[in-house]
Amino acid sequence: MDRLFEDFIRPPLNFPFGRSSFDIEPFWKRSMSGYGIPAVDIAEKDKSFEITVELPGMEEKDIQIRLANGNLSISGEKKDEKEETRKDYHLSERHYGSFERIFSLPKGVDVDHIEANFTKGVLAISLPKRPEAVKPEKVIPVKSR
Repeated sequence: MDRLFEDFIRPPLNFPFGRSSFDIEPFWKRSMSGYGIPAVDIAEKDKSFEITVELPGMEEKDIQIRLANGNLSISGEKKDEKEETRKDYHLSERHYGSFERIFSLPKGVDVDHIEANFTKGVLAISLPKRPEAVKPEKVIPVKSR
């Protein structure tokens, strides 16, 4: 319970893909881990941000990526039906699951050149930085006293 209140009173961190003070995803993620929320890795490179989402068993046609109001939404759903009839029994199973992850885009992302690829259950999204957002490397000279 203390953790829940800490999430509400903690000031928002100034990270790329940071959360707004009204974002309740950390609460749901903590209480539902292992129940349909895909693992996500986010990395900042020199010229882009890279998002990797693990979606085992899903197909490309079941995944949607949307961009609206500075937010990147990744969602999908999976349906599976199995029916088996034998001499002494009938088995009918249905499984359904859906997810949605929403990320606030950091400043400087070139939204017109975002690319997504899906291979072997892994979704890779590349969010290139606009040229003015790419900071050149700076060498700091070391001086002796």
